[in-house]
Amino acid sequence: MTQLSLPQEQTLALRAQAHALDPVVLLGAAGLSEAVLKEIDRALRAHGLIKVKAGKTGREDLEYLFQTMAERLGAARVQAIGHTLVLFRPIARDAPHSAPAPAPRPAQAAKAVKASKTVKLAKTARSVRPAGNPARAHPGERARPAPARAGTRTRQR
Repeated sequence: MTQLSLPQEQTLALRAQAHALDPVVLLGAAGLSEAVLKEIDRALRAHGLIKVKAGKTGREDLEYLFQTMAERLGAARVQAIGHTLVLFRPIARDAPHSAPAPAPRPAQAAKAVKASKTVKLAKTARSVRPAGNPARAHPGERARPAPARAGTRTRQR
Protein backbone atom coordinates (compact mmCIF):
# COMPACT_ATOMS: atom_id res chain seq x y z
CA MET A 1 0.00 0.00 0.00
CA THR A 2 1.07 3.56 -0.45
CA GLN A 3 1.08 6.28 2.12
CA LEU A 4 -1.98 8.52 2.18
CA SER A 5 -1.36 12.24 1.65
CA LEU A 6 -3.60 14.94 3.11
CA PRO A 7 -4.01 18.67 2.47
CA GLN A 8 -2.48 20.95 5.07
CA GLU A 9 -5.84 22.17 6.42
CA GLN A 10 -6.97 18.62 7.13
CA THR A 11 -3.63 17.78 8.72
CA LEU A 12 -3.93 20.76 11.06
CA ALA A 13 -7.49 19.79 11.99
CA LEU A 14 -6.40 16.20 12.69
CA ARG A 15 -3.54 17.43 14.88
CA ALA A 16 -6.04 19.40 16.93
CA GLN A 17 -8.28 16.33 17.30
CA ALA A 18 -5.35 14.09 18.22
CA HIS A 19 -4.30 16.37 21.06
CA ALA A 20 -6.90 14.87 23.42
CA LEU A 21 -6.26 11.24 22.43
CA ASP A 22 -4.32 8.70 24.44
CA PRO A 23 -1.94 6.22 22.76
CA VAL A 24 -3.82 3.11 21.61
CA VAL A 25 -0.84 0.93 20.66
CA LEU A 26 2.47 0.71 22.51
CA LEU A 27 5.56 -0.56 20.71
CA GLY A 28 7.71 -2.71 22.94
CA ALA A 29 11.06 -4.43 22.68
CA ALA A 30 9.88 -6.54 19.72
CA GLY A 31 9.51 -3.41 17.61
CA LEU A 32 7.27 -3.33 14.56
CA SER A 33 6.17 -6.95 14.29
CA GLU A 34 3.27 -8.35 12.27
CA ALA A 35 1.15 -8.58 15.42
CA VAL A 36 1.73 -4.89 16.15
CA LEU A 37 0.84 -3.97 12.56
CA LYS A 38 -2.40 -5.97 12.84
CA GLU A 39 -3.26 -4.18 16.07
CA ILE A 40 -2.57 -0.77 14.53
CA ASP A 41 -4.70 -1.75 11.51
CA ARG A 42 -7.55 -2.82 13.81
CA ALA A 43 -7.33 0.47 15.73
CA LEU A 44 -7.33 2.49 12.49
CA ARG A 45 -10.42 0.60 11.27
CA ALA A 46 -12.20 1.31 14.54
CA HIS A 47 -11.10 4.90 15.25
CA GLY A 48 -9.57 6.38 12.12
CA LEU A 49 -7.20 8.67 14.06
CA ILE A 50 -4.86 7.01 16.57
CA LYS A 51 -1.71 7.62 18.56
CA VAL A 52 1.08 5.04 18.71
CA LYS A 53 3.66 5.24 21.49
CA ALA A 54 7.11 3.98 20.53
CA GLY A 55 9.39 2.80 23.29
CA LYS A 56 13.02 3.74 23.65
CA THR A 57 14.09 4.25 20.06
CA GLY A 58 16.46 6.66 18.37
CA ARG A 59 15.38 9.44 16.01
CA GLU A 60 16.38 7.56 12.88
CA ASP A 61 14.60 4.41 14.03
CA LEU A 62 11.51 6.42 14.97
CA GLU A 63 11.34 8.03 11.52
CA TYR A 64 11.77 4.61 9.89
CA LEU A 65 8.97 3.13 12.05
CA PHE A 66 6.65 6.02 11.23
CA GLN A 67 7.34 5.74 7.49
CA THR A 68 6.94 1.94 7.49
CA MET A 69 3.66 2.01 9.42
CA ALA A 70 2.16 4.61 7.11
CA GLU A 71 3.21 2.77 3.93
CA ARG A 72 2.21 -0.75 5.01
CA LEU A 73 -1.17 0.32 6.40
CA GLY A 74 -2.08 2.95 3.79
CA ALA A 75 -2.37 5.63 6.45
CA ALA A 76 -1.37 9.28 6.58
CA ARG A 77 1.40 10.50 8.85
CA VAL A 78 -0.18 13.33 10.81
CA GLN A 79 2.34 14.18 13.51
CA ALA A 80 5.32 12.89 15.47
CA ILE A 81 6.09 14.45 18.84
CA GLY A 82 8.77 12.79 20.90
CA HIS A 83 8.05 9.07 20.88
CA THR A 84 4.35 9.52 20.05
CA LEU A 85 3.22 9.03 16.45
CA VAL A 86 -0.20 10.06 15.11
CA LEU A 87 -1.70 8.14 12.17
CA PHE A 88 -4.92 8.71 10.23
CA ARG A 89 -6.88 6.58 7.82
CA PRO A 90 -10.53 7.27 6.92
CA ILE A 91 -12.97 4.72 8.28
CA ALA A 92 -14.68 2.69 5.55
CA ARG A 93 -18.42 2.84 6.31
CA ASP A 94 -19.36 -0.02 3.97
CA ALA A 95 -16.82 -2.47 5.40
CA PRO A 96 -18.29 -5.67 6.91
CA HIS A 97 -16.22 -5.25 10.10
CA SER A 98 -17.73 -1.86 10.98
CA ALA A 99 -20.39 -1.91 13.67
CA PRO A 100 -23.96 -1.12 12.63
CA ALA A 101 -25.35 2.25 13.65
CA PRO A 102 -27.54 2.12 16.75
CA ALA A 103 -31.28 2.24 16.09
CA PRO A 104 -32.88 5.59 16.97
CA ARG A 105 -34.95 5.60 20.11
CA PRO A 106 -38.63 6.47 19.89
CA ALA A 107 -39.45 10.04 20.96
CA GLN A 108 -41.87 8.98 23.72
CA ALA A 109 -39.34 6.65 25.34
CA ALA A 110 -36.73 9.42 25.37
CA LYS A 111 -39.16 11.79 27.12
CA ALA A 112 -40.00 9.15 29.73
CA VAL A 113 -36.32 8.62 30.51
CA LYS A 114 -35.72 12.36 30.91
CA ALA A 115 -38.69 12.70 33.25
CA SER A 116 -37.54 9.84 35.48
CA LYS A 117 -34.03 11.31 35.75
CA THR A 118 -35.51 14.66 36.82
CA VAL A 119 -37.54 12.98 39.56
CA LYS A 120 -34.51 11.07 40.83
CA LEU A 121 -32.41 14.23 40.95
CA ALA A 122 -35.08 16.09 42.88
CA LYS A 123 -35.30 13.29 45.46
CA THR A 124 -31.56 13.19 46.04
CA ALA A 125 -31.35 16.97 46.38
CA ARG A 126 -33.87 16.91 49.25
CA SER A 127 -32.09 14.14 51.12
CA VAL A 128 -28.75 15.98 51.06
CA ARG A 129 -30.04 19.09 52.87
CA PRO A 130 -28.66 19.34 56.43
CA ALA A 131 -31.16 18.90 59.23
CA GLY A 132 -31.07 20.81 62.48
CA ASN A 133 -28.53 23.54 63.24
CA PRO A 134 -26.86 24.64 59.97
CA ALA A 135 -23.77 25.78 61.90
CA ARG A 136 -23.00 22.15 62.75
CA ALA A 137 -21.65 20.04 59.93
CA HIS A 138 -21.97 16.71 61.75
CA PRO A 139 -23.81 15.61 64.87
CA GLY A 140 -21.60 15.89 67.90
CA GLU A 141 -19.39 18.58 66.40
CA ARG A 142 -19.09 21.90 68.24
CA ALA A 143 -21.04 24.81 66.83
CA ARG A 144 -18.91 27.10 64.72
CA PRO A 145 -18.76 30.75 65.66
CA ALA A 146 -20.45 33.17 63.30
CA PRO A 147 -18.04 34.91 60.95
CA ALA A 148 -16.96 38.38 62.05
CA ARG A 149 -18.41 41.30 60.17
CA ALA A 150 -16.13 43.84 58.59
CA GLY A 151 -15.36 46.80 60.84
CA THR A 152 -16.29 45.06 64.13
CA ARG A 153 -14.00 43.89 66.85
CA THR A 154 -13.96 40.29 67.92
CA ARG A 155 -13.29 39.33 71.50
CA GLN A 156 -10.10 37.32 72.10
CA ARG A 157 -10.47 34.30 74.39
